[in-house]
Amino acid sequence: MPQNVPTFEFSEDALRLRQHVFEFWCEHGRAPTLREVNEALGLEKRAIVQAYKQLELGIIVTVDADTQNCNLLKAPPFSSFPTQVAAFIDDEFHSFVGCASEAVAVSHMPPFEGKELRLESFCACCLAPVTLVSKNFELQSVTPEGVLMHVSSTPWDWNNYTMISMCDSMNFVLDADHADTYERQTSRRGVLLDLDQAKSFVEYTANQRMWNYHWPPQTMMPDIVIQMFEGWGVDVTSWKG
Repeated sequence: MPQNVPTFEFSEDALRLRQHVFEFWCEHGRAPTLREVNEALGLEKRAIVQAYKQLELGIIVTVDADTQNCNLLKAPPFSSFPTQVAAFIDDEFHSFVGCASEAVAVSHMPPFEGKELRLESFCACCLAPVTLVSKNFELQSVTPEGVLMHVSSTPWDWNNYTMISMCDSMNFVLDADHADTYERQTSRRGVLLDLDQAKSFVEYTANQRMWNYHWPPQTMMPDIVIQMFEGWGVDVTSWKG
């Protein structure tokens, strides 16, 4: 998934597949299999794989394109593998959420409208529990108070190949001291966001995902991303070395 990809349009197969993946994941808490996609959309295997590759280029999903079944690893806000955030609905596990920023956004999907989602996570440095309760894209509670989001990679390194390393670098920390400890543990300097700033970061995506069937492909432009963070009041000194 290279950066600065020129503008292109998703095919109708890709649009249908994107909608189905989100609807299926919201209902079942997991990604659909190729057979389930075939049964729902009538697409043959090669068409499904090509549509997934389009969606990855447009920063919608992450697939393992080297696998014969084009394994679907992520369709943010969801992840097919255990992450640092687990979502619960009515006290039952629903799915793993891709990262701390998506934890703030996941409740803003049409199938979850009006539902409370409990997001169970932990501090990146000490693994102390962190719990967020979110409804309709509004945090109802955060425990403990003062939790921050730490980003330990620069946008210049986001999406070099896939979203996975970017998502892996977005974690909750209890406070700035815990962020400092985490940076020492990983030998990385990062930036800190409060949860209002984290919401600003994911707001555009959250307002498009499933709400706009024709949501166009996205592109990663690091310089613009850094300018946006600065506009939200984030100290991006660590990204300007």
